[in-house]
Amino acid sequence: MTTSYATGDRILEPMIALGHCSKQHRIVVAGSRGIELMLELQRRGYARAAATANCGHPAGQYDVVLVDWRRRTFKTLEVALDWLVDFLSPSGVLVVWVDPQKAAANEALRLSLESRGFVIEAGTVHECGCAVSARRRQINPVRKAA
Repeated sequence: MTTSYATGDRILEPMIALGHCSKQHRIVVAGSRGIELMLELQRRGYARAAATANCGHPAGQYDVVLVDWRRRTFKTLEVALDWLVDFLSPSGVLVVWVDPQKAAANEALRLSLESRGFVIEAGTVHECGCAVSARRRQINPVRKAA
């Protein structure tokens, strides 16, 4: 097992937890290790996992989008997010994993997600980076019956 694969494997468990992934969910994985992470998800029983390389056209068809954006720039993440959010169903969860960062960079990620209509639900810090999970802000929440 290579070091990079082991690192990818270490981030997978926290990403699964942040995304509240079930084995019935449709999950798409993005990032330079997307195929490796997809194969590991499938090995763990997440049969409906795909990577952006083999997931089809974006049509809101995925319950969870897992983004491994370590060793990449924030600017390229912004471009990727513009494309990736279209894969996510209206009630889906977006999980973004990035390199360890300064507080200002974490704030930029939060603001970037909020500007796309997402609300941060949770986050985690790990030796190989940090991650946040977010859902779309509901524009017209369902009203409860009186």
